[in-house]
Amino acid sequence: MKSFFPDDFLWGAAAAANQYEGAYAEGGKGLCIQDVMPGGSRRPPTDAPTSDNLKLAASDFYHRWEEDIALMAECGLKTFRTSIAWSRIFPRGDETEPNEEGLVFYDRVFAKLRESGIEPVVTLSHYETPLHLARRYDGWADPRLISFFERYARTVMERYKGIVRCWLTFNEINNILNAPLTAGGIWTPAERLSKQTLFEAIHNELVASALATKAAHEIDPDNKVGCMVIASPFYPLTPAPEDALAALDAERANLLFSDVHVRGEYPAYAARYFEENGIDPHFIRNDQETLKKYPVDFIGLSYYFSSCASASEKTGDGLPHGGSGNPFLEKSQWGWTIDPKGLRYVLNTLYDRYRMPLFIVENGLGARDRLIRGDDGSCIIEDDYRIAFLRDHLIQVNEALHDGVGIMGYTMWSFADIVSASTAQFSKRYGLVYVDRNDDGSGSLARFRKKSFYWYKDIIASNGENLDR
Repeated sequence: MKSFFPDDFLWGAAAAANQYEGAYAEGGKGLCIQDVMPGGSRRPPTDAPTSDNLKLAASDFYHRWEEDIALMAECGLKTFRTSIAWSRIFPRGDETEPNEEGLVFYDRVFAKLRESGIEPVVTLSHYETPLHLARRYDGWADPRLISFFERYARTVMERYKGIVRCWLTFNEINNILNAPLTAGGIWTPAERLSKQTLFEAIHNELVASALATKAAHEIDPDNKVGCMVIASPFYPLTPAPEDALAALDAERANLLFSDVHVRGEYPAYAARYFEENGIDPHFIRNDQETLKKYPVDFIGLSYYFSSCASASEKTGDGLPHGGSGNPFLEKSQWGWTIDPKGLRYVLNTLYDRYRMPLFIVENGLGARDRLIRGDDGSCIIEDDYRIAFLRDHLIQVNEALHDGVGIMGYTMWSFADIVSASTAQFSKRYGLVYVDRNDDGSGSLARFRKKSFYWYKDIIASNGENLDR
């Protein structure tokens, strides 16, 4: 197989602060929404942090960052995508002065990454809305969060000028449609949340993203800012025209977010949606100039699965974002469809639509890995299924590059095992590095390289030439 990966392709891996760092009450950090979400997005939040919340300690990157960055360097990563915990910088979210101890922590992490030849790619908000903002303001439903977020963005962008040059604003911003607390910090239960309030919250995030982009370019013209969306394509369940239209509607719900980020205006189809759902779009009028003046520089995306849309069948089929299952595809242990060609499909779709660089910042397989301890004390994790998953998807990335799609890089999810965002389990492992921790919280937190670690190292070293081995 001929490799079409460019010489400057950003090979890397990713994680999120709330799933990886731990130390939820150290270093002056305030609580974030994840600290009271022990069941992930599938259970209501608790009143206070509870002992069953694995994210409180997570994978302990806060204390083990030097060890983990050394492993990243050993693997040959060109980039590492992570997030800053907003409540580590502004513990409540609405303060005027930042927490210096939190800033110092990221000083050290980013400096070490740079020292190791690894480009940091930093997400400003990765499902980590400060808890105070959720409870006091109902999260992004309140437009006051725009100024709070802008202050936070300017603080960290000024602090890390020249060190961090690639930023993402909101992780999987379109997931607010399915998980308003997780993606929007909205404390009102989803079943009581009106569509009017939901879309006002969406708009507030979009404006905040534009203002963060403005700040980034003012602080350092070399900064690049991207949006970040879930890219899960919908296929028609059948050839029926009704199913084709259902797939179009489902795609548009997601594309609205990238349309605004890239084009700086709401798409024409939004007007009909607002009209038919009783949404008064008055909230758009005062911010049209801001959205138009400050579009993003690239599109970041996560890709895990595809689904099917039907005008008559709405099963969900265990998929986080609805839709129906695809009878032609296999599924993971957690019921997510495995569709490598869907990645090529969505990359072409987005690039054809926007002609803007794309960055695959999440793609991976959650699986129950088994740690085998040998008589000689060695530890082996034979995760050939993960290697197959990553290889099959990267082959399709190579095909997309051959199609002419502009792709900046690929950061697989995740570098080390972390707490799953959807299920809040540790047993749903994604990493190249095994972290000794279990769903009951037990374990030494020791790190062990999986077979996939060595495989990915070889792929990076060969710049994709060895994918067909």
